[in-house]
Amino acid sequence: MAPQLSFSVRRKEPVLVAPAAPTPHEFNMLSDIDDQEGLRFQLPVIQFYRNNPHSHTTTDHPAKLIKEALAKALVFYYPFAGRLRELDRNRKLMVECTGEGVVFIEADADVRLDQFGEELQPPFPCLDELLYDVEGSGGVLNCPLLLIQVTRLACGGFVFALRLNHTMADGTGLVLFMNAVAEIAQRGGGGAVSNSPSIPPVWRRELINARNPPSPTCVHHEYDIVPDTRGTIVPLDDMVHRSFFFSPGVVCALRRKHLPAHLRDCSTFELLTACLWRSRTASLGADPEEEVRVMCAVNARNKFDPPLPRGYYGNGFALPAAVSRAGRLCGSPLGYAVELVRQAKLSVTEEYMRSVADLMVARGRPHIAVVRSFVVSDVTRLGFLDVDFGWGKAVFGGPAKGGVGAIPGVLSFYIRFRDGIVVPVCLPGPAMKRFEEEIERLIKEEPPTTEQDSTTPPLHAIGSLIPTN
Repeated sequence: MAPQLSFSVRRKEPVLVAPAAPTPHEFNMLSDIDDQEGLRFQLPVIQFYRNNPHSHTTTDHPAKLIKEALAKALVFYYPFAGRLRELDRNRKLMVECTGEGVVFIEADADVRLDQFGEELQPPFPCLDELLYDVEGSGGVLNCPLLLIQVTRLACGGFVFALRLNHTMADGTGLVLFMNAVAEIAQRGGGGAVSNSPSIPPVWRRELINARNPPSPTCVHHEYDIVPDTRGTIVPLDDMVHRSFFFSPGVVCALRRKHLPAHLRDCSTFELLTACLWRSRTASLGADPEEEVRVMCAVNARNKFDPPLPRGYYGNGFALPAAVSRAGRLCGSPLGYAVELVRQAKLSVTEEYMRSVADLMVARGRPHIAVVRSFVVSDVTRLGFLDVDFGWGKAVFGGPAKGGVGAIPGVLSFYIRFRDGIVVPVCLPGPAMKRFEEEIERLIKEEPPTTEQDSTTPPLHAIGSLIPTN
């Protein structure tokens, strides 16, 4: 259980950090994947770092070094220092590269890293203090595209928190940018602009624009128009935020207990997505005859021929949907859901991405379907933990909470934590209790044709169930 923790944060006045050298004033169009309605929100990320006196002098405030490195990185990633504009025609987004800068906050907190507890995972105490919402910074259009706060802790460690306008980049692109800042910080920060990042940034958003004329060729259930005929949109009041930890032992037990031999080679993502989708559907009490869906964020960079450039930092993923009647999903063996998730993932090809771009233009950049829907995004391999500003790797790194997005409560992330995966989930209070029971039942349940294996991990191996603050 997360510690009951309160602390005070002393913040300096927020400032705008502009590129450290002149940058072009130009208008750059976002791709037709970037500017869809479902990505027009702010994505919070948080990184925790231990004190490391061997890397920098103990008198250095990490914010000073990171601020200087940020200004230099923005010379190369200068669109981040601009502002989004929307064209009247078909709601197309473009970034005006004004060089105004990104919001930066330097802060100190009277709390030590160890006071956050050993189970350092979302939701985090006082997140609003560690990532302060500066007035006028939280929109999508005509405001800063990044907000960064660096908070030094009483132990000498620090918290690097960031909020990104998701239309500008996905998780892969954000990590590219964070590593660029980190590389420059490790070179010492001050002085003239350092060498370019080891992976030069690539804009090239036209690479995944719609065709002319747009002609969607694939089925896109993720953008179905689904009427809320029975009031089944998840209510936003009484929302509870908890994290579920899945150790390797629990994943192995789920695979062994619930999957037939031909599916035991499925990925951990496919298995966990099936478990969470089915348990969430049951916890919300969906009508057995109504359709439910889960959408899986699939990185499509390598689906193109040739692949998108290594330094491409725009949104390069699709959200294919697996669809089932709720009754069949909850009443079938888990392998049924695994196969649906696997088929959805395999549907993503270069043509699928081009079809999504076409659909965006043809239908006015629609939002994903949200009625009876669940969205999952695996960020375990993106490298958040490896971002090193000179103090070593992060103790925790990744999305700051689940349930974010234009429609709160729908999105969960798979985040690397120790040797397993932590998944923040948002649900109304009563549904969360039922969700916990469903997950526990899956882990405890024995296969009908085999005896219990004495090596099965105990229930508590799923980890802490952490209530929101």
